[in-house]
Amino acid sequence: MIQVVRTARKVLPWLLLAPVLLPLVVAGGLMYPYLVFKTLSFYAVGLLTLAVLIVVVSGGEAVYWRRLQAKRTWIPAALLAFAYGASLFGIDFYRSFWSIYARGDGLLMLTLSVTSFYGILLIADKHFLPRLLRAVTAIGSIVALYGIGEWLFEGGRIGSLIGNAAFFAGYLGIAFFAALSTARLSQGTARTASYVGAGFMLVAIMLTATRGTILALAVTFVVWLCVLAVTRRGAVRRRAGGVLLMLLVLGAGFMMFRDSLAQSSIQPIARFAQISTNDPDVASRLFIWKNMVGEIAKSPFFGYGAEHIDYLFNRFYDPSVISEEWFDRAHNAFFDYAAQYGMGGLLLYVALIGLFGWTAYRVSKKNEAYRPLIYAALVYAAQNFFVFDTVTTWWLVLALIAALLALADDSPEAPLLNHSYVYAGGVVGVVFVAAIIPATVLPFMANHDLFVAYRYQLVDVDKANAALTAGEKLRTYGSLEYGYQVYDMYVGVQSKKLTGAARVAAYEKATEILSANYTRFSYDARTALYYAHVLDLAPPERPSDPELEKRVLARAEALSPKRYQSWYILANLYLAEAKNLPVGSPAQEQAYSRAVEVLVNYSKLVPRLSEPHFVLAELYRALGNMSKSSEEAALGKQTYTPNRETARRAAGYYENVENWNDAAYFLEQVLASDPADVNIEYDLAKVRFLAGDKAGSLEVVMHLRETNPDILKTDQNFLTAITAYEAR
Repeated sequence: MIQVVRTARKVLPWLLLAPVLLPLVVAGGLMYPYLVFKTLSFYAVGLLTLAVLIVVVSGGEAVYWRRLQAKRTWIPAALLAFAYGASLFGIDFYRSFWSIYARGDGLLMLTLSVTSFYGILLIADKHFLPRLLRAVTAIGSIVALYGIGEWLFEGGRIGSLIGNAAFFAGYLGIAFFAALSTARLSQGTARTASYVGAGFMLVAIMLTATRGTILALAVTFVVWLCVLAVTRRGAVRRRAGGVLLMLLVLGAGFMMFRDSLAQSSIQPIARFAQISTNDPDVASRLFIWKNMVGEIAKSPFFGYGAEHIDYLFNRFYDPSVISEEWFDRAHNAFFDYAAQYGMGGLLLYVALIGLFGWTAYRVSKKNEAYRPLIYAALVYAAQNFFVFDTVTTWWLVLALIAALLALADDSPEAPLLNHSYVYAGGVVGVVFVAAIIPATVLPFMANHDLFVAYRYQLVDVDKANAALTAGEKLRTYGSLEYGYQVYDMYVGVQSKKLTGAARVAAYEKATEILSANYTRFSYDARTALYYAHVLDLAPPERPSDPELEKRVLARAEALSPKRYQSWYILANLYLAEAKNLPVGSPAQEQAYSRAVEVLVNYSKLVPRLSEPHFVLAELYRALGNMSKSSEEAALGKQTYTPNRETARRAAGYYENVENWNDAAYFLEQVLASDPADVNIEYDLAKVRFLAGDKAGSLEVVMHLRETNPDILKTDQNFLTAITAYEAR
C-alpha cells in the first residue's frame, strides 16, 4: 500500500494539470459535441483527482497543508459553501447540482473545480506554475490556429474546438497572457514560439468578433500604457504617452466615421461601430441587466440556487425587446453570481478575482515574468461583465490563482495525516472513482442515445423512440434536455413530414417525455410551453384534450407571461372550437370572441410588439370585420421593427387584402433576412408587378433566371405578363 501511495503522489501533479487539455476535447456522436464531452471529461478527471488526492493525504505523504492557514485561501471554499446553501434553499437542488448537458455549470462542476484548486495548493511546487503556463500556451496556440483555419475556410465568427465564439474568445483572453508569461520565462526558440502563439491567439480573438473580450483587451492595453506612463521614466514614458495620444485620436476618428465603419466587411470593426442603445444586442443586454437587478432584489441574500437564472429570465422576458428565445445566463457573470448565490456569492466572486490580481502582483514583484498575469485578471474581470464562464475558463482561472498562491508561499511540506488512515482513504477514493459512472459514463451514453434519436427521427421513428427509451432508463440528469429535443423533433420536423402510425408514435413519445417533465419540473416555463405546443399539434388519430392543453398553457403563461406562443396557442384552441360549432350560433360567436379577447389582451400586455396586431388583423378579416382589421394592421405597421416572422405574417395579410405596396415592403424585409429564399423572392417579383412596379419586378425576375429559372415556370400567367413587359 505504501508503494501505491507513493505512485499516487507522483501521478497527482499531472492529474491536476490534465484539465488544461479540455479545449482539445471534442466528441462526435453527441448532442452539443463541443461542450458536453469537455464537461464529462472534466467530471471524470476531477473525481479521479479527488480520489488520488485523498489516498495521498490519508497515506501520510507530505503536502503543503500549511498554505491553508492563510485566510485568503478560504475564498473558493466559502464561495462553494454559499453556492450549496443557496441551492439547498433554492428552486430545485437536483437541477442545481447536475445542471444540464449543454451547460454543465452546476454545483458538481463548481465542487470539482474548487477541489482542483485545493489540490494544486496542497501539491504544487515552484515548477508547477511554469508547467501550467507552458501547457496553456501550447493548447491555446493550437486552438487559435484551428480557429484561424476555420475562418479561412468558412468565414464568419469562429468558435474553433470550443464551439462558440464568445467562449473561445473568453478562453483565449486568459491564455494570451499565459503565453506572454511563458515567453518571459523562456529563451531562444521557445521564447519566440510563445510570442508567435500569443500573436495567433490575438488574431483568433479578433476573428471571433466578440466585443466583450476585445473591449476587455483594449481597456487592459490602455491601463498598461497608463501604468508605463506613470511608473517609468525617459523614453518609455514618452512612448507610452505617444501611443495613448494616438489611441485617443483613433478613437475620435472611429466615432466620427462610425456609421460608415458599421458597414465594414471586417466583422470586429463593424460590430464595434454598431454598438449603441439602438443595436438589438445592446438593447437586449441592457434590458436583461436592468430586470435582473429587480429579480435579484427580491432575494438578495440567498439567491435562487445554481442554474436557475432562466427562471428569472422567463418572468421578465419581453419579445419586443429581447431577440433570444431562451436565456439561461444574464451575459454578465456578476449578475449570474448574485442571482444564483445572493450578494454573498457575488462578493466572494469579486474577492476571488481580486485575489487573482493581487497574488499575481505579489509574485511578479519577485519575478517580472509573471507580470502579464496581473493583466489576465483584469481582462477576466472586464470580459465577464459581458459574458460568462465555461468549465475551460473557470478551471484555468482557479488553477492560475492556486499556482500563484503556491509560488508566493514558502511553507514547507509536511504530512497532514499519518499513514494509519490510508485504508479508510482508499475506500473513500474507490467511492469517488465509482462516481465517475453516474457522473460521466451514463450521461455520455444517454447523450449518445439522444443523438441517435435525432438521427433517425424521420427515417425510422421506432428506432428513434427506442433510443430515447434507452436513454431515459439510464436515469441521468438529461431529462429536461430530452424534453427540449423531442419538442424540436416533433414540432419542427416530425409533425410536418410524418403521417399515419409513424407520426402517432412520434407524438406519443414526445408527450410521454414532456408530460413527465411537466410534472417533475413544475417551475420550467419552457417545458410547459413545449408540452402545450406538442398537444396542440396532435395527429388526427390522437386528438388532444383541450382542457389539459388549457391547464398547461395557464402554467406556461404564469411562468413567462409575455411569451407570445402560449397566447397564440390558446387563441387557436378557441378558434378550433368555433369551427366545430354550428355556423352563426351563439356558442360559435362566443368562441370567436374568446379568441379575439386573448389576442387583444396580449397586444395590450406587449404593446411594442408588432406581430399580435397582424394576427388580430388577419382574424378580424376572417370574421368579416374589415374596419378592425385595417386598424390592427395599421398598429402593426406602426410598431414594426425588423423581424423575419413578423414580416412574413404582415406580407401574407397585405397580399390577402390586395395591398400590394405594403406586401412588397414586407416581402423585401423577409428577403433581407434571408436572401437565399427563392420562394419569397418570386413572391416579391409578382407583388411588385401587381403594385405597378414592373421595372422592379423584372429586376427580380432577371436575378431568378440566373439562380433558379425553374421557379418562373410555376405561374405561366405571370411569366407571360412579365415577358410581354420586357419585350416592349
